[in-house]
Amino acid sequence: MALDPNCLFCKIVSREIPADEVLRDDHVVAFHDRNPQAPTHVLVVPTEHAAHLSDFTRSAGDDRAARLLAAASELGRRFGPDGYRVVINEGNDGGQTVHHLHAHVLAGRRMNWPPG
Repeated sequence: MALDPNCLFCKIVSREIPADEVLRDDHVVAFHDRNPQAPTHVLVVPTEHAAHLSDFTRSAGDDRAARLLAAASELGRRFGPDGYRVVINEGNDGGQTVHHLHAHVLAGRRMNWPPG
């Protein structure tokens, strides 16, 4: 498992920084966002460092990419039985502020479209 010692989310994965975790396995860690944009706002991160979705899908292989999405879906169903949204931002123009791939799982309210 390759981690970046300067990455905030890698420090959460390695438990150097505490987080309010809701799921952890060999491939993903999920925790509540500290700046929630919905009543439930969970971040799902791979346990290996990849700055962006495009980096991860090129290097991780289908199984690990599928696990990231499966975890987001599992948490969406847990926290949003009436519906949820999964968002992955890539790059500065895409709104990514932490450059470690992460999926936002938003639930607990009606979502609007377009989102931003």
